[in-house]
Order: sequence, then C-alpha cells, then structure tokens
Amino acid sequence: MQSGARSSGFDPTMPNEARIMDYMLGGKDNFAADRAAAERALTLAPELPMMARESRGFLNRAVRFMAAAGIRQFVDVGCGLPTQGSVHEAARATAPDARVVYVDHDPLVVNHAQALLPDSSRTAVIRADMRDPDELLAHPRLTELVDLTQPVGILLVGVLTVIPEDDVALRVVQGFRRAIASGSHIAITHPISDTRPEVTEKLAELYQDELIVRGSRRRNVRTLADVEPYFEGLQIAEPGIVKVPAWRPDSGVPAVDPESFWAIAGVGRKP
Repeated sequence: MQSGARSSGFDPTMPNEARIMDYMLGGKDNFAADRAAAERALTLAPELPMMARESRGFLNRAVRFMAAAGIRQFVDVGCGLPTQGSVHEAARATAPDARVVYVDHDPLVVNHAQALLPDSSRTAVIRADMRDPDELLAHPRLTELVDLTQPVGILLVGVLTVIPEDDVALRVVQGFRRAIASGSHIAITHPISDTRPEVTEKLAELYQDELIVRGSRRRNVRTLADVEPYFEGLQIAEPGIVKVPAWRPDSGVPAVDPESFWAIAGVGRKP
C-alpha cells in the first residue's frame, strides 16, 4: 500500500500492510509477523477478511463499469500485492486493449508486483507516492502508457486511510481530479466509523501501533461526513455513495448485508 513508512530494507520480522492484506485474502505472500498482526486485528473485527474480499469485488465491478463507459486506461493507486482478479484482468474482460499502471510507495510491494506482472506495452508497475498526485502522474513509465489528455480511471480503493490528516487526504483526491481529463472516473472506498466506532477506534490504534504511519495519529477512522467531500466536483454514478457490497452487485443482490459493513464506496465522473 501507500504508507511509505518502512525503510527500503527487507525485514520479515516487521509486519507489512500489503502482506497483511494478502493474508486476509487467503494469499501466501506473507510472513509470521504479518499473520500475527492480522490475527490481532481479527480478534477485534473477525469480519475483516470478508471486508477485504468485498473490497476486491468492488474494485472489479468498478473497473468493468468504467471499461463499459469507454475508459481504456487505468491507474491503480496503492495497488498492494497482485491477487486474482487484478485490474488488468477485470478491464480486459471488457476492453482487451486496456492499459493499466499499478502504483505503490512500498519498494517491497513494487519489487514483488514487478516480478509477478512483467512490464509490457499495456501493463506497468511503478513506485510513487500518492501524496503528490502531480509527480505520480508525471512518472515516465506512467506517461508512456497513459495519455492524460484522454479519460482515465483512477482507483483509490482502501488507500486514503493511510493518510491520517484530513486536509492532506482531501488534497490528494483534489489533485487527481484536477489532473485528469473530462470524462475520467475516480473510484474510492473508505472505512467509516459511524456504525461501529468502538471497533474502528481500536483498529485505528492497533494499525498505528503496528505500522508506522507518516503524519499525526488519529483516534478513529473517518466518518461518512468526512469522506463525502472526496466526491465533490464529480458526477456520482448510481447507486451513489453506499456501503461497499451495495455498489452494483453482480447478481443485483448484495452477497453480504450492507448494513453490517463499515466501509463505503462510490464512483464519480469528472464533467
């Protein structure tokens, strides 16, 4: 992911955010420290693996939605470790010519992703920091694949949480929105503390204790009211800003009860 907190040296005794997510999703690219940190989180919120799977499901649905709307180039910010159903797979199911750039700040994640996703004329993995959208979007490898004068799909799925400062997170979204062409889309997911504030407060504390995060600490994750401004200036696609499972479920019926979910999702189009 995008925390950028650890040094570039590899230390398997320190938990890593991307590897923790890999463990939550049932992957094998994780170490004992990652599994231990994940298990501590699971004691607070046993539903986390389900939430991780639903978040990946939303990512795939959002990419297919964008591809159906004509988007042929995608930037997956804070991509984490590649998993089954990655962005390029979802996009090319609808648009075989789709181009995808995966972005992460963690050098370990980038190295692993580059090994699993060989560089090609339609797919690349780069290291960049989402805190500076202009620099990220100016990366030479990205500009080889992505024409920012044409519509692009920006994917900010589960990544804004790692920025504790509200003003910085908002500036990040505004920076991407400002830089992209008319007709581009932005997909965002974010956990919210509205429905389970006690649990999310404990998880926020655990997360900040286990993984060094740049910036100030915060007592809890953001509320819905904190997240809604990220969508300002965008034309929000139906069904609006909703709980993750309720965003255009494939069967028409959410696989899990949206009311049990404490993360929201939305897709907006830049006019």
